[in-house]
Amino acid sequence: MEEIVALCKRRGFIFQSSEIYGGINGFFDYGPLGVELRKNIKDAWWEDMVRRRDDVVGLDCSIIMNPEVWRSSGHVDGFSDPMVDCRESKMRYRADQLYCGPVVVGEETIGWISVLESEVMQEEADGKAVEMKRKQSKQGDLAPVSLRSFDEMSSEERSLAPSPATGKAGSLTEPREFNMMFETHVGALRDASSLCYLRPETAQGIFANFKNVLDSGRVKVPFGIAQIGKAFRNEITPRNFIFRSREFEQMEIEYFIPPDEEAWPKYHREWIATRKAWFASIGLTDEHLGEEVHPKEKLAHYARACTDITFKFPFGEQELEGIAARGNFDLSRHQECSGKSLDYFDEERKERYVPHVIEPSLGVDRTLLAVLCAAYDVDEIEGDKRTVLRFHPRVAPIKVGVFPLLKNKPELVERARKLYERLRRRWNVVYDQGGAIGRRYRRIDEAGAPFGVTVDFDTIEGDGSITLRDRDTTKQQRLSEDELIAFLEEQINP
Repeated sequence: MEEIVALCKRRGFIFQSSEIYGGINGFFDYGPLGVELRKNIKDAWWEDMVRRRDDVVGLDCSIIMNPEVWRSSGHVDGFSDPMVDCRESKMRYRADQLYCGPVVVGEETIGWISVLESEVMQEEADGKAVEMKRKQSKQGDLAPVSLRSFDEMSSEERSLAPSPATGKAGSLTEPREFNMMFETHVGALRDASSLCYLRPETAQGIFANFKNVLDSGRVKVPFGIAQIGKAFRNEITPRNFIFRSREFEQMEIEYFIPPDEEAWPKYHREWIATRKAWFASIGLTDEHLGEEVHPKEKLAHYARACTDITFKFPFGEQELEGIAARGNFDLSRHQECSGKSLDYFDEERKERYVPHVIEPSLGVDRTLLAVLCAAYDVDEIEGDKRTVLRFHPRVAPIKVGVFPLLKNKPELVERARKLYERLRRRWNVVYDQGGAIGRRYRRIDEAGAPFGVTVDFDTIEGDGSITLRDRDTTKQQRLSEDELIAFLEEQINP
C-alpha cells in the first residue's frame, strides 16, 4: 500500500489536501491523472447504469437540504458511531474498531492488550502477548488472545484494557455516541433556526424528489433514480488512504419496485449480478471481488437484506459496494413527516402503494482505490524493472502516448503532432518527444496508458503505417491511421 500511495503523489493521482500547511486528516485532492481516472469511472458508471438502460433516470440534488429531511430519515438522532477517547494521548477511536483481550499464561491473566481492527489484528495481538510474557518472565503455555470489540465489553473489562496510544490501562473513556454529520449555518444568523447539515449520503435527496421525478419523468415502477455526488461524514478515525475519508463522492441508485414479498429477492439478486458485471467491465474481475451477506441481526431495522461486493485491498478484503433491500422505510417516513403523498398508482395492478427500494450504493473514491490496487504491478522487461499500472482502457486516465521516433527530425515531429491532434479530439492522449523511445514507453506505462503510438521513418517514407505498442504485452503491430482509430474505439468505448 505504501508503494501505491507514493506512486499516487509522484505521478499526480492523489495529494494530501492542504499539504503545504501540514494537511488535514481525512481529506484529499486529486491531481491531473487522478481527476481523469475519477471522471472516467463516473462516466462509465453513468453510461452503463443510466444512458444504456430504459428504466433508470438521473438526478443531481443539492448538498445542503432542509434539515427536516435529516430528522425524518433518522440521521439527526441515529447517524452515529460509538467513540472512545484516550485521556492521556487525546487520541480517539471507534469503539467497534478497537479490539481488546486478556493475556493468559497457564491459568493466570497477566494483563490485557488492545489492537485496532485489521486483517492481521490477531497476529498483532498474539505478538504483543508474547512480548508481555517475556517482559514479565512468566513460565507456562501462552493462550491465543481472545479479542472482542471495546463496545461489547463490560465496564469492568474496559477498565483493564490499555490504550493503543499509551499502552496504559484505565485511560480509555466509556463509549459514547458521536454524530457524524457536519453542521453548518444558512443565512445571516447563527442560531438554532439556521442550523443545517452537509449531506452524509446522496440517497435522501432522491427520496425527497421521488414525486417530482414521477410526475415529470414518464417513469413507472420498476424504475430507478441515479445520482453521483459529494457526501460528508465526520469519521472518528479516517484510515487506509482514500478508503475511508471525510469528504467523498457516491454513485447511488434507488430502484423502486412493487411491494410484493416475492419481488425484492429477485430484484436484489439481479442488481448484484449487474454490478459485478460492471466491475468486470472496468477491470475488476472475480479474482479481485467477493460477496459478504449481512446477517439478519446486523441489518438496519428497516432493511430486508444487504449484500456487500467486496474487494481484496492490500489492507484486507473490504466493502466496495453495498446492495441493500431497504423496504419502503424512507418514502414512508418522508410521506409521514412532510404530509405530502409519496405513493404510486400502478396502472397495471390498479393499485396504489408506496414502492419498496433496492439500493446499489458505491463510492467513487473507494472504486478508484480498488482500480489503482488492481492495476498496480512491477515486472521486468529485458532485465529492467518496470512499474506499470494495468488500467482497463475504458478508465485509463491517458489512453494513448504519441511519439516521434526522433525529436530532431522535423518530418517525424510534424506527422506525430498531426496524429496527436487527431486523437485528442476523441480521447485524453499525451505527446512526448523527450528521451529514448524506451524511456518514453516507461513513463506512460507508469501512468497507466494502455497504448503507445510511434511515428517512424516507415511512416513517412513507406506505406504511412504507424507502430502501436501494447502496454501489458509490449508487443507491437503496424496499422494505418484509420485502422488505429477503429482499434482504439473498440478498446476504449466498448
